[in-house]
Amino acid sequence: MSTARKTRGSSLFVDCGRVRLHVLEYGAGERTLLLLPGITSPAATWEFVAERLAEDIRILTWDARGRGLSDHPETGYGVGHFAADLDALLTALELDRPAVLAHSMGARIAAYFGARRPERVGPQIIVDPPMMGPGRPPYASPMSAYIDELRKASAGELTLEELGRSWPSWDIERLRDRQQWLPTCSEAGVRESYLGLEQDDLASSWRGLRPPLLLIRSADSPALSADDEAELRAANPDANYVSIAGAGHMVPYDNLEDFLGVVRRFLADSNGERKR
Repeated sequence: MSTARKTRGSSLFVDCGRVRLHVLEYGAGERTLLLLPGITSPAATWEFVAERLAEDIRILTWDARGRGLSDHPETGYGVGHFAADLDALLTALELDRPAVLAHSMGARIAAYFGARRPERVGPQIIVDPPMMGPGRPPYASPMSAYIDELRKASAGELTLEELGRSWPSWDIERLRDRQQWLPTCSEAGVRESYLGLEQDDLASSWRGLRPPLLLIRSADSPALSADDEAELRAANPDANYVSIAGAGHMVPYDNLEDFLGVVRRFLADSNGERKR
């Protein structure tokens, strides 16, 4: 971690009961958006998204437990554990129904939480949630791929050239961020989180979510197929659904401008709905 660059966001450390969570804060304003990244994406790796959105709104990006500068407990990485952390974080920071932007594992956490505690969150933007779960095909990226990359990064053996072959559309800053911050992820946390997603049913949570709700899917997603999206549309026809071209699972890394445009339009529209 000592080699990781200093973030430009302001660090907050929040006592959430059994864990202390780290949050990066950007911007200001009456509205707050809580950003929840994916399984091996510490908060700092989404700074390039947070800073752009912070031109219009206050952004809080969390390090989920076991990532970044948050506590790394030995166990307790199921979807329910993350949802309890989110509930505690909202209370500690006195956040009243903030908007939520969540990607991949973060999207699964947001869906699980929003279905069970709808009174605690505002508009939700759910980005490319993996459809893995009970009775479903395995995820396109096996757990071993995450663990192998994490171990190489932790040993200082993961080169930018190797990362570039894995993520050919990323610019050098995104590759460097991943190289530097990936070692802050707990191997036990990644392993248990992955297994937890295999035990959780996204479709069940999706049926319980209330608008304003937006699902963003990448056109080339290995995580959420067109058939998966059709299933979610049927489960919750009141949600909005957008597909972004020219992007894989890491949507803003591949097509940042279109991603930001979709997010900003949805937030502006949902703000208008709240005022009427």
